Amino acid sequence: MTATPIRTTGDAWRPGDPVGDRRFADVGEVRLERGGTLPVTVAYETWGTLSPAADNAILVEHALTGDSHVVGEAGPGHPTAGWWPGLVGPGAPLDTDRYFVVAANVLGGCQGTTGPASAASDGRAWGSRFPFVTIRDQVEVEARLADALGVDAWHLVLGGSMGGMRALEWAATHPRRVERALVLASTAATTADQVAWCQPQLLAIRSDPDYRDGDYHDTGRAPLTGLGIARRIAHITYRHEGELDQRFGRRPRPGEDPLGGGGRYDVESYLDHHAAKLARRFDAGSYVVLSEAMNSHDVGRDRGGVAAALQAYPGRLHVAGVTTDRLYPLRLSQEMVRARPGTTLTVIESDHGHDGFLVETAQVGAVIGEVLDRA
Repeated sequence: MTATPIRTTGDAWRPGDPVGDRRFADVGEVRLERGGTLPVTVAYETWGTLSPAADNAILVEHALTGDSHVVGEAGPGHPTAGWWPGLVGPGAPLDTDRYFVVAANVLGGCQGTTGPASAASDGRAWGSRFPFVTIRDQVEVEARLADALGVDAWHLVLGGSMGGMRALEWAATHPRRVERALVLASTAATTADQVAWCQPQLLAIRSDPDYRDGDYHDTGRAPLTGLGIARRIAHITYRHEGELDQRFGRRPRPGEDPLGGGGRYDVESYLDHHAAKLARRFDAGSYVVLSEAMNSHDVGRDRGGVAAALQAYPGRLHVAGVTTDRLYPLRLSQEMVRARPGTTLTVIESDHGHDGFLVETAQVGAVIGEVLDRA
């Protein structure tokens, strides 16, 4: 038997939905790197209090399918619990008794910030009309948010995976506004291997008949089959093959027979579970937009290359890579360190692959503590 995700179009936050802990900022018309402008509203959350000198602000950057809800319970306004539990709060590594912590839903996302599911000026969802955006565009939107919050410079910008791309882009684009940057399980420029893994995910979504070239938001249907396939492909790259083999081996799903009986192996059931989970909370259009933004990532573009871009940053740069990461392998973190003398490196030991930056919260908390103690 094959698990089929629940067919629902409730895959993006819309005005009128529960707000939860979100706040909203209209940051005006943003000029995009590839041309044109876009009116943008940003959904964000904060913890702690900005100091009178505005010198204690920290920006947390989420990954591809994350959002502003870094910590906290699931509930009205938040489809899932926080994605980095234990790292933000009183006495936590990002200590809200000392720091003002900010997290924003990214440009192109689907949890309150302007994206393809958002309404354009004609009242219809942007859909296929939503422009191509880059990591730099996303950082420009966050810079507008910083202005609105009265933050001239971040004490720290940190994130993993796509969040690490934005943390690094912040350091390169606004070097005087970032005192220190922490880049976790990420890269200075997207590699051919990462683009190659992304292509079948995008094809899966675009090949779903319900995608309708991106204009499905008002049809009552959504390309959940394609989104589910994309998530299955991606999730394999997020975990390590040794972990999958140890956890699941060749075991069949209890009560199912994969040997000619149409049943599933345990590992297939695991992938089905994660596909259905994402389909209930994420917009396929955002998945496409954000994946293409990640493919565009190259901190050295129009800056004389990666080394020149990183060496122009005067602040503290700290990089952390995961030992078993096969999507953003440790060598990419080491390359950033070699490209910029003075960059420090931490190796996170994990059996969980790329997701180690989310799972190994004790090690990540120790890295954060080291970076902040250097202040």
